[in-house]
Amino acid sequence: MGIYEELQARGLIAQVTDEEGIRELVNNGKAVFYIGFDPTADSLHVGHFMALCLMKRLQEAGNKPIALIGGGTGYIGDPSGRTDMRSMMTPEQICHNCDCFKEQMSRFIDFSEGKALMVNNADWLLDLNYVELLREVGPHFSVNRMLTAECYKQRMEKGLSFLEFNYMIMQAYDFYALFQKYGCNLQFGGDDQWSNMLAGTELIRRKLGKDAGAMTITLLLNSEGKKMGKTQSGAVWLDPNKTSPFEFYQYWRNVADADVLKCIRMLTFLPLEEIDKMDSWEGAQLNTAKEILAYELTKLVHGEEEAKKAQESARALFSTGNAAEMPTTELADADFEDGSIDILTMLVRSGLVPSKSEARRAVQQGGTAVDGEKVTDIKAVFAKDVFAGEGVILKKGKKNFHRLVVK
Repeated sequence: MGIYEELQARGLIAQVTDEEGIRELVNNGKAVFYIGFDPTADSLHVGHFMALCLMKRLQEAGNKPIALIGGGTGYIGDPSGRTDMRSMMTPEQICHNCDCFKEQMSRFIDFSEGKALMVNNADWLLDLNYVELLREVGPHFSVNRMLTAECYKQRMEKGLSFLEFNYMIMQAYDFYALFQKYGCNLQFGGDDQWSNMLAGTELIRRKLGKDAGAMTITLLLNSEGKKMGKTQSGAVWLDPNKTSPFEFYQYWRNVADADVLKCIRMLTFLPLEEIDKMDSWEGAQLNTAKEILAYELTKLVHGEEEAKKAQESARALFSTGNAAEMPTTELADADFEDGSIDILTMLVRSGLVPSKSEARRAVQQGGTAVDGEKVTDIKAVFAKDVFAGEGVILKKGKKNFHRLVVK
């Protein structure tokens, strides 16, 4: 099985421009491919995980990755999947975020001895002359066609700024520049980037008369169709100072039963034969699968030692007073409002506090956690589906644990 077939078997491929051509390219280790990362924060997060794992897989198959840091496009902001305009960052913020990305990417990609490149599109985008760019690139972009792109259509009702309208042109120019500078012949990205990626292949064809390919990877969605990688307190970061290895482990340990096997297939580096055997797992076996998922991904991001510590801490949490003997409350439909329940109600229903005012105090004093993640917002709410299966462990203080479930 070649790497292309493995990516298919793992459910990672969404769309491709030329399936046979790309299959031959990557299976023979001839792809010089890039994935772009806009530095919108000082850490990569779970949303970048698919791309990083894909780069690692393809590099291990002999292909050469280019990690493109969007020091230039970061000045504009990608409108894809947004209903509002991104806030403008200062050059200093962008530069700092780029440096943070480089450090985190090195855990996934081997940059030694020319095996991979890390480049910043600020090197060419920030030096462009506006009139020259219009003359060089402008004739090759149809405004009518651009406006049919999904990333623009969903913004037209609320208003799309001219700043963001240029993002597709900038991303296309990146591919054009990388093709000429580094022989980059393939671009990968999320499924929501398809229009921008096609714009790049088209610009290369029109300007240089050469072919380049594009392939999108499946977005990481849960069984309800929502993007994974968010918790009540925000994104799940790869930086241990923003999301601790334990919190990272717990995030994956607590994925829904319906999502765990898909996540193992798409994100871990376990052999497919081993994963195929798990497809028939159910009940208590799915809890084992969640442990495997959490351990493998924590090891990948934070190293084996941190993964072991996180696993031991999680097991200790669940065995405090023995998980099977932990006090448990079964929540009723009436406890949920619009499919969710707030933290204060959870504390009262569990019996850990006698009243909402006591619950408010417990949260504000920082002594409350849900599945190991501290909750400090008294308005925090939790969706009903997280209480399925084993439910969640609610903690007040250091030693008071209570399980909440929905049957």
